[in-house]
Amino acid sequence: MSARASAHQVPPSATNGRFRYERDHPRYRWVALSNTTLGVLMATINSSIVIISLPAIFRGIQLNPLAPGNVSYLLWMIMGFLLVSAVLVVSIGRLGDMYGRVRIYTYGFVVFTAASIALALDPFIHSSGALWLIGWRVVQGIGGAMLFANSTAILTDAFPSDQRGTSLGINQVAAIAGSFLGLLIGGLLSEWNWRAVFWVSVPFGILGTIWSYRSLHELGVRTRGSLDWAGNLTFALGLTALLAGITYGIQPFGGHTMGWTNPWVLAALIGGVALLVAFCVIESRIADPMFHLGLFRNRAFSAGNLAGLLASIGRGGMQFMLIIWLQGIWLPLRGYDFASTPLWAGIYLVPLTIGFLVAGPISGYLSDRYGARAFATGGLLLVTVTFAGLLMLPVEFPYWAFAALIGLNGIGSGLFSSPNTSAIMNSVPASQRGAASGMRGTFFNSGTSLSIGIFFSLMIIGLASTLPGTLTSSLKAQGVPTTVAEHVGHLPPVGSLFAAFLGYNPMAQLLGPTGVLDHLPSASVATLTGKEFFPRLISAPFHHGLVIVFLAAAMMTLVGAFASLLRGQRYVHDERLAHPARDLPDDQGAAV
Repeated sequence: MSARASAHQVPPSATNGRFRYERDHPRYRWVALSNTTLGVLMATINSSIVIISLPAIFRGIQLNPLAPGNVSYLLWMIMGFLLVSAVLVVSIGRLGDMYGRVRIYTYGFVVFTAASIALALDPFIHSSGALWLIGWRVVQGIGGAMLFANSTAILTDAFPSDQRGTSLGINQVAAIAGSFLGLLIGGLLSEWNWRAVFWVSVPFGILGTIWSYRSLHELGVRTRGSLDWAGNLTFALGLTALLAGITYGIQPFGGHTMGWTNPWVLAALIGGVALLVAFCVIESRIADPMFHLGLFRNRAFSAGNLAGLLASIGRGGMQFMLIIWLQGIWLPLRGYDFASTPLWAGIYLVPLTIGFLVAGPISGYLSDRYGARAFATGGLLLVTVTFAGLLMLPVEFPYWAFAALIGLNGIGSGLFSSPNTSAIMNSVPASQRGAASGMRGTFFNSGTSLSIGIFFSLMIIGLASTLPGTLTSSLKAQGVPTTVAEHVGHLPPVGSLFAAFLGYNPMAQLLGPTGVLDHLPSASVATLTGKEFFPRLISAPFHHGLVIVFLAAAMMTLVGAFASLLRGQRYVHDERLAHPARDLPDDQGAAV
């Protein structure tokens, strides 16, 4: 049955035999798993592939991302995709419950593929080229949200509860491993051509569209109803304002190193929280809500999502910090050119991916037999230990110690993610799986977005206390006049942080407009613009900030482990609710 035919399918109660056959047929389960795994892998690879490729992309459109006024382009190149994916997954999940999960999921492939083609064909340069990329990244994020919101629900429909841990584990491993693989793939492709970063998704998008259309079946319970416009708008606008405000808070404002006193940032934060409160009020009173807030009364659902949010924030923050550490400091100090550091950063982060790929499917399989709590809680505790280990490493660390710690971190994340996802989806009734999957995706994607604002802010706080003095004294030692050295030294540290994040050497840009480089001895110019001056200069202030960042990440994952521990014994919502022909109460479930 094709996706087109399934859109007009009669309710399962009318064709109970066919419904049961399709659900229980072993071949169909693995078709659904392989297709949805392709979808989430493609989407999550694209969430990080651009991060590692930003230097090549900005060189390709001939735009300096560190120039005054261009930092916003840099932020929205990162945030556009993540923000839209976080905001829309609940609404799209609800649409899947109403109009068919397979239909919305298949359209997600179409939207994603079209946006990828448009990104690769960017006809502009400079700011126009950046705006074109940002706009189509937003469209690509819409397609990603359509894939995210429905893939988990499709799998939950296809697999019985005693196999969901394995299937959702594989799918979740693909989702998170994609964010790690994107770093490696982006590093490789951006070395060749920046447009290839976007072209790589096109053949997989076309394959996924055709495969989904021809092979996936609509097995879910469809809940007809009207679209909750008030709930959708307040949720989307509130979450957008909140995440955008947190992101813009890291930019300098009015002589301050950060923008938390910016009236627009404050308005976004306060207004975003107010709209989300209004969303909760609306959803509690409307007859046909976008999301049933009563699901949060289920301890397995609420504790799992809280643990997932905190784990996602910690994982996203770690990813950004490791990129800065490798690209801006560690690799240049070992003689790597700044232009090649994105590629090598992806290569040196491979142990993180391997650890996750090994632990994820195994923990998903075991959680089917023994429950999620022990694996999920133990995984987050292991992640906490690795954060403590990372903050104890010196800036110029021995690679074996770094590889061991990030490998263990990947194992801990794999132990947590698969069982946690399975426990969340097992705890909800069949009619709410689309919206529940969307809410889980919102927490997952919001965590990555929040990590940008939270951890960059913490790092800037650490840099602001030590970088100005270090930068000023180092420039004066190379013969830079005192007035120029003090001016450059007291510039907002966010510029130096983004330079390290992108693998740029900012000295030529900072000193070039002053004309100082034209009057310094050639040896001093070579030192200032060489591979080692900026990395050595920033290493001590960066380590000071790194201790703050990883300490905060360790505390978050420790709280997440405690939340995971409180999820209770294994709970599986009664699967007979998947068959509306049987008369059962809506809240019936089974504690296993």
